[in-house]
Amino acid sequence: MLVAVLTYVGYGVLTLFGYLRDFMRQWKIEKCQNATERAEQKDFVPLYQDFENFYNRNLYTRIRDSWNRPICSVPGAKVDMMERVSHDYNWTFTYTGRVIKDIINMGSYNYLGFAQKAGTCQEAAAEVLSQYGAGVCSTRQEMGNLDKHEELEELVARFLGVESAMAYGMGFATNSMNIPALVGKGCLILSDELNHASLVLGARLSGATIRIFKHNNMQSLEKLLKDAIVHGQPRTRRPWKKILILVEGIYSMEGSIVRLPEVIALKKKYKSYLYLDEAHSIGALGPSGRGVVEYFGLSPEDVDVMMGTFTKSFGAAGGYIGGKKELIDYLRTYSHSAVYATSLSPPVVEQVITSMKCIMGEDGTTVGKARVQQLAENTRYFRRRLKEMGFIIYGNEDSPVVPLMLYMPAKIGNFTTTCHVLKIGLFVFSFYLYVKCIYVLKRS
Repeated sequence: MLVAVLTYVGYGVLTLFGYLRDFMRQWKIEKCQNATERAEQKDFVPLYQDFENFYNRNLYTRIRDSWNRPICSVPGAKVDMMERVSHDYNWTFTYTGRVIKDIINMGSYNYLGFAQKAGTCQEAAAEVLSQYGAGVCSTRQEMGNLDKHEELEELVARFLGVESAMAYGMGFATNSMNIPALVGKGCLILSDELNHASLVLGARLSGATIRIFKHNNMQSLEKLLKDAIVHGQPRTRRPWKKILILVEGIYSMEGSIVRLPEVIALKKKYKSYLYLDEAHSIGALGPSGRGVVEYFGLSPEDVDVMMGTFTKSFGAAGGYIGGKKELIDYLRTYSHSAVYATSLSPPVVEQVITSMKCIMGEDGTTVGKARVQQLAENTRYFRRRLKEMGFIIYGNEDSPVVPLMLYMPAKIGNFTTTCHVLKIGLFVFSFYLYVKCIYVLKRS
């Protein structure tokens, strides 16, 4: 309780000083006028809400140097970072030309280390690059369907244990462009309050009614399911055409693992559909890296739509949808991401194929399995040591996403600067941006 009060006090003090600085800028007392609106833009329609503008000017920009630091190397265990300085209070940056070497990478989703500059994956990708080129320059329904895409989709289906799968060029679009193809007007989406922005956008674009249940709270989810069945659609009271539950395997900001057995039990009990986003759990959970379904010892048949990305554990780009053949055939025809987007780059496809075969042991080695086991051991060790050192961390013990709470906004800049000096690269997240994402979903 004390920590919560002090945190609010900290934000209150920063907000108070922010208004004071705005007053000083208005009366030209403060020398730096970068935060003031230019005269030629006075009649423009505001791009942002008032508080968003205020927050960016007076809170975020003060410690903006803590974010978006450019790296100039492969995002492996260590990275090289470009040095930059600011002479106008973080409104603009100038690069010095100096490179800071060997920063320990603690902020990447390169869970299994397949994003590297040398090795089997890179050699295979380079060979495919010389044969197919860098891009396809067409959609899958036109001239962009390569034999490599077919090979990848067959491999993904085998890896997941489902009938069929389809690969997409962008992980974010895999959610945001496929959910509207699955549900629409007259359908109901039940979404976890802490779902990723791609799920939020996909739900809003679908035109379906959206209701939010508390994070990983099965009582909240069941209540919404009961209400949906009893009351039906607003005004007409007709039954919902579909009820789709949206959850993630590992929640990327909290490090929590979905209570999948209970979600599946509720899904079966109330005859609804389940959409599982395994962006962070595929390759990172389960004895053989097959995700949260394997982690709980469940059957893939119990999940109607299995979504995941190639951007984390596989060190590549893009995403996939897996499930029954009828589902995938439908998406090939009606998914915006399948019809209008260009297909995956051939070298990227080969990177995924090679890394996935390594995880499955089809490369004739046990390297992939060893990496999955090492990740699990590292995760538990890292979490245990942080707790022993007195840090407050969130999430499940087996989750490789480890949120370390700072609470006080004044600590953010000092913490990241200290880590930077110690050559520790971290990803720091500001609470307001996170709350805003939840707020947008709840408003819809």
